[in-house]
Amino acid sequence: MTLHPSGTTRHLHLRAAGTSVVLELVDDLLPVVRHWGADLGELGERDLAALSLAAREALGDSPFDVADAVGILPEHGRAWIGRPGVEGSRAGRDWSPAFRTTQDVESSTEADGTRRVLARAADPAAYLGLLLELELHPGGLLRVRATLTNTGQDPYELGAVRTTLPVPERAQELLDFTGRHTYERIPQRQPFSAGVHSREVRTGRTGLDAVHLLCAGEPGFGFRHGQVWAVHLGWSGNQQTYAERLANGARVLGAGEALEHGEVRLAPGEQVTTPWTYAAQGTGLDEVAGRFHAWLRSRPHAPARPRPVTLNTWEAVYFDQSLERLTALADLGARVGAERFVLDDGWFGGRRDDTTSLGDWVVSQDLWPEGLGPLVEHVHRLGMEFGLWVEPEMVSLDSDLARAHPEWLFSAGGRRGLESRQQHVLDLGHPGAYAHVRDQLVALLRTYDIAYLKWDHNRYLNDAGHTPGGEPGVRAHTLAAYRLMDELRSARPGLEIESCAGGGGRIDLGVLDRCVRVWASDCIDPLERQPIQRWTFALLPPGWVGTHVGSPRSHTTGRRHDLSFRAQTALWGHLGIEWDLTTATEEDLQVLARWVAFHRRHRALLHGGTVVNGDHHDDATWVHGVVAPDRAEALYGVVAVRRAVSGPGRVRLPGLDPDRRYRVTVPDPGDEGLLEERPVVPWARTGLVLPGRVLEEVGLPMVPLHPEHAHLLQAVEVR
Repeated sequence: MTLHPSGTTRHLHLRAAGTSVVLELVDDLLPVVRHWGADLGELGERDLAALSLAAREALGDSPFDVADAVGILPEHGRAWIGRPGVEGSRAGRDWSPAFRTTQDVESSTEADGTRRVLARAADPAAYLGLLLELELHPGGLLRVRATLTNTGQDPYELGAVRTTLPVPERAQELLDFTGRHTYERIPQRQPFSAGVHSREVRTGRTGLDAVHLLCAGEPGFGFRHGQVWAVHLGWSGNQQTYAERLANGARVLGAGEALEHGEVRLAPGEQVTTPWTYAAQGTGLDEVAGRFHAWLRSRPHAPARPRPVTLNTWEAVYFDQSLERLTALADLGARVGAERFVLDDGWFGGRRDDTTSLGDWVVSQDLWPEGLGPLVEHVHRLGMEFGLWVEPEMVSLDSDLARAHPEWLFSAGGRRGLESRQQHVLDLGHPGAYAHVRDQLVALLRTYDIAYLKWDHNRYLNDAGHTPGGEPGVRAHTLAAYRLMDELRSARPGLEIESCAGGGGRIDLGVLDRCVRVWASDCIDPLERQPIQRWTFALLPPGWVGTHVGSPRSHTTGRRHDLSFRAQTALWGHLGIEWDLTTATEEDLQVLARWVAFHRRHRALLHGGTVVNGDHHDDATWVHGVVAPDRAEALYGVVAVRRAVSGPGRVRLPGLDPDRRYRVTVPDPGDEGLLEERPVVPWARTGLVLPGRVLEEVGLPMVPLHPEHAHLLQAVEVR
């Protein structure tokens, strides 16, 4: 569909899965977002015109005093007194562009039902061209981006290109996230007060303290209640995500790259395209998460087969690798039901600790005189896939690569930069560095049947200067890392890549255009993993998130936990094992095998269902689960994260069909007899049948739980 403005105001109403986006289109001006929020139903042009008219305020005698028109790319010239959409200049000129549309705004519907809008504009005085793109996915996810072109004869130095979306006045509370290594995605709330709440990344990757999602909502919004609006930037480099409230009443959520000075200098005819800003709104955080999940599951590269249970060697052997030890570990992994074996750090060059050999991606002849072939073949004979750990963007000073090509390391102002985790960063913006790493990795993929790469990224890219001049290099490096992933997947069709970055340091929808798994945290202590997984699932479906059963004593916290708690915590994501099984008892191996079998029986539900979280009355007890798309069955976890003053009380089960009846039981996949060891409410021994409405509104008295323990609940429709 093409709209033909003729000097009058026109409107475009996009609808999908409970979401409406209303655009006001005025001849010569950029589109204005009059509504982004809950579905408004069928509206004709007269209704949409009235909606726009109602949005215009007549208070005061100055356009700056009213929140009249919020565009996707805010402009000073439209009385926007907040952060502008474009920052830059041509030697101090053309710093305040005023764009005018150059042709009709185009609207189309893609084959999958996605509504797509294109608006082309230009500022002939500033010699800049602009393309705005907006897409509304059938699942309700909205995304926007901009392309800026230098149409002049002189270079244009760019400071920022940001896209924004408006939120209403009732969005009075903000939620975002912070964190650190082994303690990622910690929620923080605050009032949506006047000014700018900005979260910036200057470390060259998404970050362990990444904003993750920036949410604005009604005060006290939870998982199942309160209107919420959220944005996420699909980019793995430096970035900023912000909420801005102006004195005139305007409120926006915005995002864009955080560019260093001189990082993007557009030559005549050159253009730059921003990352996509992804946005979702809904009732409660669960509905917002569901829109992101639907988007990811619809992508062409989304995994079409069950997510294989993974045995990773890191916390089992660390650098102590040998064929004998690893084949013994693989044997036990296959016995308990693992389907993929991943050889972690330590297989290459002189790598016997973390001080050496990054960048030398050649199999160690000392450790592996016959190469990796004997191990790969043994793993395949056991019926498992083989995976390999790599860290292609990093380099050790004690490496053949660094000795041969020191100019390939990032260096700003003649400084090599601070060493972190015994390593530096290889500047993939250098064609030679890029080709060297690519060729080494392609050779590995062609030599061995490798189905999976665990792609790590352990050092920040701060002070990242491109040699020899020292110009900022993060953006070029990030794009090169994307390109390298794309080339490796082309070289080895079917290759799957996991994004790991010192734990959960690179989790974003940019890298997930190439990866189908993320490592949520280097901490697999199940108590710490409960909140980390809860909030990682707020953006990503569980099948994309690696969740491993660790050893009885956590390597990162020193805590000890029962196998039942470790296994139930790991059950909900892409299940893995990170435990030296050669030290496990026979009883533990049998119990673990039963948990793995339970996961494999239910992983279509676990990975394909709707994620739900209960707004429980006492935050000492957490309730979460997945409900089948047809709502015929569900699994729930009830977790005691600490002692409750009065016990868990009634547990309400969200997401079921209110008019269907369900049998609720308390399965014990490990057959560890937990229900026999402690007092329980009577229904837990026999099961209970109730309508979904009762289960969600009234709930069930719950089995008493010791702290740092959990139970499963299973609900199956009774026909």
